[in-house]
Amino acid sequence: MEFLLSVMVIGSLALASIRITRQYGRAVVFRFGRLAGMKGPGLFFIIPLVDQIVRVDLRVRQLDVPKQTIITRDNISVDVDAIIYYHVTDPIRAIVEIEDYQGATALIAQTMLRDVLGQGDLDTILADREALNQKIQAALEAVTVPWGIQVDIVTIRDIALPENMLRAIARQAEAERERRARIILADGEHQASERMSDAARLYEQTPVALKLREFQNLSEIAKERNLIVVTHGVDHPGTALAYAKAFNR
Repeated sequence: MEFLLSVMVIGSLALASIRITRQYGRAVVFRFGRLAGMKGPGLFFIIPLVDQIVRVDLRVRQLDVPKQTIITRDNISVDVDAIIYYHVTDPIRAIVEIEDYQGATALIAQTMLRDVLGQGDLDTILADREALNQKIQAALEAVTVPWGIQVDIVTIRDIALPENMLRAIARQAEAERERRARIILADGEHQASERMSDAARLYEQTPVALKLREFQNLSEIAKERNLIVVTHGVDHPGTALAYAKAFNR
């Protein structure tokens, strides 16, 4: 009876000493409250009633940073939210160095988002999101790396502007389009005037070309068959015949 009881106790202790962690997990072991190391993945053994373990997930986690009200450098209030992806690189530091690494990462992410975006003006925030993402990531890593946490991706998801700013931006965009249209029209007029000046000089050098141009316009007008065109006479019939011959060519 005593032997059977001993076997049962030993078996229970053996079963209690067996632990298993998945491939993406690690176990931080504390023996009598002191750090004893890290175990996993797979099967490992601990000393029952002496060792305590804390499991840590090494997979990439997503952090949805809630919408933050930020005042830009040019004193404009905007609402910004972001998504951050991070993972634990050192489970021992993540457990020993900080009490709650997930909550601490969320709080520091909100703070860094406000600090970095608050240093830029509205145009920079709207136009240079990629550069701001990298800047926020670098600021976060400076804080989280000592905790054993690596920030992988920072993405600004949405920037909400006040209604009056949306109207102002719309007016600015409309004014910019109007400015470009006026510039294009002015360039067209300038090019057209240059071409007309060149044509005038050519007509001045060759008067017959001007007369032929007049005949061509009259020919195009005659195709409409709804106008009566009265032209001035020519000085000599031979001149008219020469013009007609040149026009037929």
